[in-house]
Amino acid sequence: MTEGKYVEIAGGLRLHYHEAGAEHEQTVLLLHGGGPGASAWSNFARNIPVFAKSFRTIAVDQPGFGRSDKPTEHPQYFRHSANAVVGLLDALRIERAHIVGNSLGGGAAVRLALDHPDRAGRLVLMGPGGLSVNVFSPDPTEGIKNLARFAAPPGPSKEKLEAFLRVMVYDQSLITEELVAERFAAASAPESLAAMAAMGASFADPDGYELGMLWREAHRLRQRVLLIWGREDRVNPLDGALLALKTIPRAQLHVFGRCGHWAQLEKFDEFNQLSIDFLTR
Repeated sequence: MTEGKYVEIAGGLRLHYHEAGAEHEQTVLLLHGGGPGASAWSNFARNIPVFAKSFRTIAVDQPGFGRSDKPTEHPQYFRHSANAVVGLLDALRIERAHIVGNSLGGGAAVRLALDHPDRAGRLVLMGPGGLSVNVFSPDPTEGIKNLARFAAPPGPSKEKLEAFLRVMVYDQSLITEELVAERFAAASAPESLAAMAAMGASFADPDGYELGMLWREAHRLRQRVLLIWGREDRVNPLDGALLALKTIPRAQLHVFGRCGHWAQLEKFDEFNQLSIDFLTR
């Protein structure tokens, strides 16, 4: 992992991020998913240099993940992360950015676009949380069940983490011993476990849980939106895309066969080309 940079935003929250392609005028933010041990680097390390050929590319560890601060007192997580990302844009003096978001990061991207529409350009959303509604697939999905099991008694283990990661992908060769070890080291730290518990609690808090039901507000999005789904996604299944595609005014959907929840890795070259074409044309 490269060292990256830190910035302190309003309220004293410190965010960690990786940046490349600073010479470009337009900015792309990469927002990672929310599984145990997730970070900007774990989700987007290989994508960053490709996007940096066309954009100022910033991959940020969302609050509670990676090397960013891990507060346990915060509002509904999508809003918490969206506000933090806007704080990052303010600190870096970036007026507007396109956003590429995977899973949890997709949900944070949508919340940002809804709450701060002037700060969000086009959106590329890969199996986004909060926006997908499973029409045919059961809830909770296999991936969500494995996510919940990770920290459940008797506590986290590499075996439970590996079971979760293997549900993420169609191509099982991507789940290596090195990846499991790296993610487990990050996920099993006490502060990471506390942050993940707080994040989960925020989705159930009656004072704010409706903020996570992004599908109810999707019709308000005015950005151009590219929905990307893996046909074999076992976390947010493909049928979850249907309502978003129907209600977002300027949406299009691309489906990759033989692909799970990590399209940016499993369909690396095609994903990069598809996303960059969408963001530049």
